[in-house]
Amino acid sequence: MTTSVAVTGLGVAAPNGLGLEDFWAATLAGKSGIGPLSRFDASRYPARLAGEITGFTAEDHVPGRLMPQTDRVTRLSLAVADWALADAGIDPAAVPAFDMGVITASSAGGFEFSQGELKSLWGKGSQYVSAYQSFAWFYAVNTGQISIRHGMKGPSGVVVTDQAGGLDAVAHARRQIRRGTPVVLAGAVDATLCPWGLVGLHTSGRLSTADEPSTAYLPFDERASGHVPGEGGALLVLEPTEVAWARGARVYGEISGCAATFDGREPGLRRAVELALTDAGLDAGDVDVVFADAAADPELDRAEAEALVDVFGAYGVPVTAPKTMTGRLYAGAASLDLAAAFLALADGLVPPTVHTEPADRHGLDLVLSQPRPADLRTALVLARGHGGFNSAMVVRAAER
Repeated sequence: MTTSVAVTGLGVAAPNGLGLEDFWAATLAGKSGIGPLSRFDASRYPARLAGEITGFTAEDHVPGRLMPQTDRVTRLSLAVADWALADAGIDPAAVPAFDMGVITASSAGGFEFSQGELKSLWGKGSQYVSAYQSFAWFYAVNTGQISIRHGMKGPSGVVVTDQAGGLDAVAHARRQIRRGTPVVLAGAVDATLCPWGLVGLHTSGRLSTADEPSTAYLPFDERASGHVPGEGGALLVLEPTEVAWARGARVYGEISGCAATFDGREPGLRRAVELALTDAGLDAGDVDVVFADAAADPELDRAEAEALVDVFGAYGVPVTAPKTMTGRLYAGAASLDLAAAFLALADGLVPPTVHTEPADRHGLDLVLSQPRPADLRTALVLARGHGGFNSAMVVRAAER
């Protein structure tokens, strides 16, 4: 019998809310965290808006000895990991080390740390470059630091598929649970909002250059002209469902199906949706809400809308894109959408997509302005990574 995999803990850091409760309250209220970049002078950049996390004091969450050797993204990840484990009611010290794994996704690693060390190299000389640069920049650093901090020695890893990584990491964690690992912490947090990082983000050609936050990120809108970058994400605690119920854990829901494809001759996103539904043993009519990738690029929006219409029919399922309140968080975006999906299932509320006026030609039932009450049992979360990665994940409400 195939092991059912439950999510028992959620940790969140987002531009519109630090911590699970603040994030969800802000999301339901339609509160946006997008605004002018404030951490450095971005006036010379084409894109000057971002979803920045505010109110995070790393020293409150990270031991002093780790501060010199970690980037902002790792400090956020360590805090989010703590919150997710606490939310799940798991004390890592009480669990055998090889029974716990960590699988994260990353799109860029520790960019800000690297920028500082390169500045030292160019301005002062190699003797001023920190030895910590050897790992603080690395894509796998969040997995490593979390596993060290909590003594997690079970199957661990990192995936690098841009925004799709937020789902791919959780899909990989699900496989590890089914292979016998009792607890896996999975998801993604990304943070690249530094001068060097923003240069890298501009190379995609997909950043919005609008200066007004309310018109900068408009997926499925005739005015769509790119996305706003952001930082943050979510980490989820996964366990075998029967084990979670047996220990009296709160179960947010289950990871019922997942699939990943790469763009080729056939429509890759549609195929990912179909495969994920098959993996879950469900039909299109069983899906109650879709959390869209929402690229805000005219061609990518068209492709996503076509995939959804092909599978569900025109206006066939409610669609939402709460990332319009945070910006695209790269690897962190999809895992944040997963957290939002589980909260939506629990509360029976589809979160809104703010500011957008959906184009009729897309044929989407986009939930706008206010949360929409609904009987929600099943959600589909979509994510696409730059370069052709597509991922789809089906999650279901907790049923005992």
